[in-house]
Amino acid sequence: MSILEQESALGARPSGEATETAAAEHVRDIFNSIAPSYDLLNHLLSMGLDRRWWSRTARSFSGILIRPEARVLDICCGTGDMTSALLAQRPANSEPITGLDFSAEMLARARIKYASANALWVEGDAMHLPYPDNSFDLVTSAFGFRNLTNYAEGLTEIHRVLKPGGRIGILECNQPDGLSGALYNLYFKHILPIVGGMISGDRAAYRYLPASVERFPRSPRMLALMAEAGFADCAWDGYLLRAAGLYRGGKK
Repeated sequence: MSILEQESALGARPSGEATETAAAEHVRDIFNSIAPSYDLLNHLLSMGLDRRWWSRTARSFSGILIRPEARVLDICCGTGDMTSALLAQRPANSEPITGLDFSAEMLARARIKYASANALWVEGDAMHLPYPDNSFDLVTSAFGFRNLTNYAEGLTEIHRVLKPGGRIGILECNQPDGLSGALYNLYFKHILPIVGGMISGDRAAYRYLPASVERFPRSPRMLALMAEAGFADCAWDGYLLRAAGLYRGGKK
C-alpha cells in the first residue's frame, strides 16, 4: 500500500494529532461546542438539501426498514435527523432504531427534538461499538463517518456488528472535480468558515469541517476500503454534482 493510500485510511486529525485518542477527544470537543447552532447551520449552509439527502438515503433501504423486526443502528447520529428519516420508513410497532453518538451535547438535542420517537439514544464510540457480533440488519451514518479517527477500522467495526446479509449506508460529503469542484471549494473553504464561525462563535470548528472533507477518501478509495473490510456489492451514488453521495454495501 502506498503512503497516499495509507493516509486515506487514516481518519480525522483536526490539528494533525499524533494519536487517534487525541484526535477523537478534539473531534468530540468540536461537536460539543457547535451543538447549539448545529441544526441551523446545517440547513442554512446546505440550502436545505440535507433534508432531501437524509430522506433519499432512508428510501434506499426501505426494503429493510419496512420489516418490523429489523434492527437498525445509526452511528454518529448527531442531533438525530438521519435517525428520524429512517424512522419515517418504519411501520408501527417496529423495533426501535438506535442512534449512537459520542457527543453528549449533540445527543441531548436529539433526545429533545425526537422525544416521542421510537428511538434509543446511546452515547458511545463508533470505533468501539457496544454491541455483539451480528447484531444489526442495517447500519447507517450521515455526514459523521468522516469524523472517525480511522476509516478502515471504522468500516471493520461496522462489518462486525452487521448480521450476514446486513447492509451499510454511509452518506458523506465529497469533493467534485472540474468547474463545479472549483466553485464548491470557494464556498466550502472560504464562505462556510466565515458564516459558520459568525453564527456559532467557533471559527476553528468551521475550518475543520471543510478540511475533514478534503481529507476524506474519494469514492474509488472509499469503495476499496469497504471491500477490504469485507463488504460486497459496494457502490456509490453521487448527489448534487457529486458534492455528496451514498456509499452502500452488504455483509456477505
